[in-house]
Amino acid sequence: MTMDFKNMLSKGGPAALVLRQQLEPVEGPDGVFFPPTFAATEDGKFPAGYNIDPIGKPEDGRNVCIVDTVGSQANRIEPLFAEEGYSDLVPQIEVKAGSKRVSILRAGHRAADAIVRCSALRDNLHAAFKSLLAGDASPLAKVAPTSLIFGVWDSRDTQAKSPRLFASTIRAFDVRALTRSAVFVPSVDFVAEGLLDEPTDEKTHKLFSSRGFLHAPASRSHGGIIATGGVRREAVLHLAGLRVIRSGDASTTEKLQRYLLGLGLVALTAPPANYLRSGCNLVPVHAKPATLEVVKVDGSREVFTCTVDAAMTFARDSAKAFGVGPAMSVDFASDKANEDLAEVDKKKAKKTKGK
Repeated sequence: MTMDFKNMLSKGGPAALVLRQQLEPVEGPDGVFFPPTFAATEDGKFPAGYNIDPIGKPEDGRNVCIVDTVGSQANRIEPLFAEEGYSDLVPQIEVKAGSKRVSILRAGHRAADAIVRCSALRDNLHAAFKSLLAGDASPLAKVAPTSLIFGVWDSRDTQAKSPRLFASTIRAFDVRALTRSAVFVPSVDFVAEGLLDEPTDEKTHKLFSSRGFLHAPASRSHGGIIATGGVRREAVLHLAGLRVIRSGDASTTEKLQRYLLGLGLVALTAPPANYLRSGCNLVPVHAKPATLEVVKVDGSREVFTCTVDAAMTFARDSAKAFGVGPAMSVDFASDKANEDLAEVDKKKAKKTKGK
């Protein structure tokens, strides 16, 4: 199917664009790589470690392991729009906080992040989120359009929420979890050389070991996984969700939707980060090219062709038609942060008084 962007935004258009890409460790398909570890749940139902879930019938012994979550993928892809060649597509906004400069594209909660909320942008964003609640997403798109692409929730102020239009996840299938052991050996035997007194109790022994003065064994810690069923990245651009987004009038709505579609297509087609973390460097399987399909509302699928260059051309044309918001550099305002904290205390006191 050739690119028909107008059809994507028309009533009854496709439900989504779906990309599926086979990955493998740089060491090869049977290489060991390291997924993220997660903290244990308070109820004890999930022990700390890799997130591996059974799938299918128990007797089949199949499972799936999270390699990179939706949130993590978003945090890797969104900063792409600050890089050369992409930065002209969105407003470049940064907040100066002490010795650091933080781009809104790297803020954990995007346009709803504390570092942005407690700056000169506060009133602007408050108004933009209020407009979003009223059904007009254009003001937010002029400041933080990627917040509409990757999702945002102004949970600490207006409660305005915009779901993810783009979501990407990496999972490994039929994995075997491994363990590893190691021993740290100090450069010098500090006790034998008479440089330190021998520890006489367990507490002191642990202190010496933690500070590098004694051997420190680490047995059967997480040792990575082997994915016998392969590794797959799945990315979805929800066109049905995009068509729900509106502006003040029909003409502006069309320009807004085309603008967001362009950004979504760039996020979908741009080369993703390969190096996810220490011990987890994944590359595409050369013999199995990625597939991109348009999924229609009736569930039928067609192969969809859209190169990075084509996505960039459409994104630039759409950005020009909509009008990219201005770049800004603002300071973090400690007084606004203190006001924010005081407001929370005020709400708690009011809630307690009402009981």
